[in-house]
Amino acid sequence: MTILSDISADWWKSAVIYQVYPRSFYDANNDGIGDLKGISSKLDYLNDGKGNGLGVDAIWLSPFYKSPMKDFGYDVSDYLDVDPIFGTLDDFEELVAQAHSRDLKILVDLVLNHSSDIHPWFQESRSSRDNPKADWYLWVEKPEHGALPNNWLSVFGGPAWEYCEERGQYYYHSFLKEQPDFNWYNPEVRAAMEEIITFWCRKGVDGFRLDTANFYAHDQQLRDNPKYPASHKALEERDGVEYDSFNSCYSKDRPENFDCLKMIRRTIETCSPHITTIGEIGGIQDLDDLLKLASSYVHGSEHLHMAYTFSLLGSRINSMDIAVVLGKTEKEIGDGWPCWSFGNHDCVRVRTRAENSMGMVDFYQNLMLLLLCFRGTPIIYYGDELGMEEYRINKEELQDPFGIAYWPDYPGRDGCRTPFPWDLHRANQGFNSGQKSWLPATSSVALMKNGIIDNPMHELTREMINVRRSQPALQTGDYNQIAANPSVFAFQRTLDNERLFIACNFSDSEQELFVGDDWQENPLKHFTRNGELDGLLLNLPPYGFSILVAKQLL
Repeated sequence: MTILSDISADWWKSAVIYQVYPRSFYDANNDGIGDLKGISSKLDYLNDGKGNGLGVDAIWLSPFYKSPMKDFGYDVSDYLDVDPIFGTLDDFEELVAQAHSRDLKILVDLVLNHSSDIHPWFQESRSSRDNPKADWYLWVEKPEHGALPNNWLSVFGGPAWEYCEERGQYYYHSFLKEQPDFNWYNPEVRAAMEEIITFWCRKGVDGFRLDTANFYAHDQQLRDNPKYPASHKALEERDGVEYDSFNSCYSKDRPENFDCLKMIRRTIETCSPHITTIGEIGGIQDLDDLLKLASSYVHGSEHLHMAYTFSLLGSRINSMDIAVVLGKTEKEIGDGWPCWSFGNHDCVRVRTRAENSMGMVDFYQNLMLLLLCFRGTPIIYYGDELGMEEYRINKEELQDPFGIAYWPDYPGRDGCRTPFPWDLHRANQGFNSGQKSWLPATSSVALMKNGIIDNPMHELTREMINVRRSQPALQTGDYNQIAANPSVFAFQRTLDNERLFIACNFSDSEQELFVGDDWQENPLKHFTRNGELDGLLLNLPPYGFSILVAKQLL
């Protein structure tokens, strides 16, 4: 076990986190699937501990546990071991050691809402109604006349109930039928979760990303979820996805969920005060409800340290929506700390969304700059620092069960999970030594040839991370919105005597913004659309971006 020493308990507030999808980052053993040794071999790209590399502070690893891979690791069959396709526990420990030697923190993905249906716990639970784990999952009697227990739906399509002949009962699954939900009301289940958390804490991890952290508790009366009115506009625009038509207030988002979060936080803090948590808060189709719930999960010191939502991961990208999300979060979050991302393994690549929404090929650069200027901890999804585009998956290439269920209305998530393009001039773009990759290795971006980085977006991201590190106000300063209209989004970040002014032009015409006479330019040298100060005015070119620094201490 390797644990970072002399680490601040709130290091995560000023950190930049980088999400690695292990299957797609680097394939060290050339079997077509990325692995832990592959990640270890590429740590210097992220941060070599000497001021080189991208400059991120922490890595979030998507699941690498033993799994039948029905949902690519989010269906866990052994929480305390590494799946052989990714390596071994020794490989994980070496990855932690190598990361810590570079002052990189490691966060692991914990899937505690459900397991795989081949997990020994579920196999025992389904075997009878009176075995020791009979109540470890949510089992319901078969109603009369062959009806389902209620109208709860699976996120991946169809009813969330599967009939089990052995028990003559239905079990509940929020996702695939191969992913049965735990019964978190059972104290033995909670004790098992404590053991899982403690195991990985002892392996030296610095934090946990908690998958579906608002799903743990369910309504014990099993009441039907109400349907949204026909006029309701879903937050996530996914054609044909029936789940989005319901307010899932009884199948998740329960007030009892706070007890689950308290247990998780308490367990972690008995291991180390520096270990952090990030909760994924998803599946909510009303923006106000989503931001209110996520903010409530980070109030005080008993729940999560951070929580992120899908509020910035949808297809609509404009100044007003972003301003509303940040403004509502600031209003609700109180003493909590925000966490932001424009991309992850569940949504269309940000470059593609930006181009579709803005009609501007390079606007994704502005979104990266904004992300690193928001109040809160930013998460960069692997490849977004290069401008990786969404891959248009063909039906015969589909891997994602979500896409398979809803094809062709919704193509799933394969398009954002393609292999990292280390070198466009090598087989599979340098992802491995030529073995067919699990998803097509296709990207229009260039990164490295003979170890030399040659990507403007990468340089811009690296520089902006350095700017953020050099400006404490960008890390932990207050947020104050200055302007929000369809053309311009502007805000200030303030910490003690330090002030910064950030402005982004969302339009294809020059915009003029009054800023006063107490600012000086702090241009990003790799960015070609910087605004210019002209007396009391800031002139922003089409799709321009500027950071201004106060001339003197207040």
